[in-house]
Amino acid sequence: MVRAAGGARSPAAGADTALEERLRLVAGAVPDPELPVLTLTELGVLRAVRLLGPGRVEVDLTPTYTGCPAVEVMAADIERALHEHGVPEVTVRSVLAPAWSTDDITDEGRRKLAAFGIAPPRTGPATGPVTVPLGPTHTRSAHPRTDPTDLPPVACPLCGSTDTELLSRFSSTACKALRRCRACAEPFDHFKEL
Repeated sequence: MVRAAGGARSPAAGADTALEERLRLVAGAVPDPELPVLTLTELGVLRAVRLLGPGRVEVDLTPTYTGCPAVEVMAADIERALHEHGVPEVTVRSVLAPAWSTDDITDEGRRKLAAFGIAPPRTGPATGPVTVPLGPTHTRSAHPRTDPTDLPPVACPLCGSTDTELLSRFSSTACKALRRCRACAEPFDHFKEL
């Protein structure tokens, strides 16, 4: 996306230029440092790549949540990838609006999460603020008192059963919960909805 000075869109600017699109593909192919099975494009955190002038590129990156420790690594990896593709000056900006949501994960990203053994975030009619119910951490999936959403139950990425239970609201990273399948008895991560 080409922008005029001051960030306003140039009247003659349309879609991304061919060079910007190539650079977006390079930046978007960078793997997520916490979930290396996903690229930044599949995770949905890469928002824009702008050519500011000869050899100068600006990249907008939205963290999955404010204070995410992986953003610095993502930015460094994007800079390195673009430097390797001949861009001498790269600026990576953290952009908080619009906020990232698990709806931004691509279908391919969801497929890769499940294949990697992580239950992808559920999709459904729930909208608005994310509720954090207080109560026991050891709960069955979609129990009406502990999962007040209209979302479907969390399916086990290993066997497909929806008879799963929450063991802990937090897992290896803050964006995942730890669950166990009651059918195959295997624990698994669930990428929480946001």
